[in-house]
Amino acid sequence: MPYYLVFLGSARDSTPPAPARLGLRVARACVALLENYGARVELIDPLDVEIGAIFKPHFAYAKSKVPETLETLAGKIAAADGYVMVSPEYNHSMSPALTHLLNHFGSSLFAFKPSAIVTYSAGQWGGARAAVAMRTFLAELGCLPVSAMIHVPKAQEALDEDGRFREDPDRWTGYFGRTLGQLIWWAEAAAEQRGKQDPTEASPAFQRAPDQRNAP
Repeated sequence: MPYYLVFLGSARDSTPPAPARLGLRVARACVALLENYGARVELIDPLDVEIGAIFKPHFAYAKSKVPETLETLAGKIAAADGYVMVSPEYNHSMSPALTHLLNHFGSSLFAFKPSAIVTYSAGQWGGARAAVAMRTFLAELGCLPVSAMIHVPKAQEALDEDGRFREDPDRWTGYFGRTLGQLIWWAEAAAEQRGKQDPTEASPAFQRAPDQRNAP
């Protein structure tokens, strides 16, 4: 069974603006749709991850001294087949809560797997400008984002607290499904290829010097 992590990129739990945890609705919608596909899905909420005020990433600790919270989440990241990154827009960029959480883990845990970009807002733009920055960030992290993206303007009107679409559910499901469908396709393809070859090792074709006779 494929396994996905949905990262919620907001640690906000206060108002105004209201509702305080708007992104949780968007994340829950992604979880439900992936579960309907038959995947095992886990929501990663920054409010549930105790990482401390002083920044020290998972890979900076001695193996015997890694905090249990970081070690547990690192194991989930390594085991996952793909990731959904849900972010609001902060100052025309992605959520600092999301970057702070993800920066605690090395790219080797995410590498050779796909990700999906999902942004939202209480206003009309749906966090689209945050998505631009997320492409570069996620590519550097190693989990290349798929082509399609999801942007949810006025998310408080589009979704209820449980992540259900308030109106036009078929249209919203199709819209979300385009991006999540690409994520599933690439995740399955990457998993199959990882089963054939360790992606951290060079292909046999690149372990030999090229035939100089054929050089231009």
